Amino acid sequence: MHTLEANNLAKTIKKAKLVHDISLKVKTKEVVGLLGPNGAGKTTTFYMICGLATSTNGVVSLDGKDITNLPLSSRAKLGIGYLPQESSIFKDLTVEENLQIAGEALNLDENTMKERIEKLLEIFNIEPIRNREGIRLSGGERRRVEIARSLMGKPKFLLLDEPFAGVDPIAVVDIQNIIKQLIELDMGILIT
Repeated sequence: MHTLEANNLAKTIKKAKLVHDISLKVKTKEVVGLLGPNGAGKTTTFYMICGLATSTNGVVSLDGKDITNLPLSSRAKLGIGYLPQESSIFKDLTVEENLQIAGEALNLDENTMKERIEKLLEIFNIEPIRNREGIRLSGGERRRVEIARSLMGKPKFLLLDEPFAGVDPIAVVDIQNIIKQLIELDMGILIT
């Protein structure tokens, strides 16, 4: 079992406190929700955990090892995946190419990449649309592709920033079921 932990994280810009002393812990096979109103600092907290922003104070650790000062790329290699709230689909690329580009960024060998792509196409039920360009996807299809792409590196933990934003109610149920599947695959999920 793996553990991702944030202790007393804080983020101050000039005199504005964006995040003040937040602590949380998520283990593999768990889903932890980070709740709060707009502007409460949820996304900033995610940025500090995954390495997109530095913290003013506090510690981020993975399995007891301090990773606070590691960049995003190093944290990703250690097993921390992040899916932003904003759409991140490459609109001119097909579904399959969107997954491929993630595999290339991770320097996966061709066989490993093909194997992971096929598995993710199946898990996320996006095989029938594998050749469809991103611009032609519905909100739910787009979100499933984005989540699949974030799993190309086989993270231990996945941070999902408002994964249901801009998604129809039927797709919300699909994404909830996918999250349940990820838990069964021994992954920890932190969600806003």
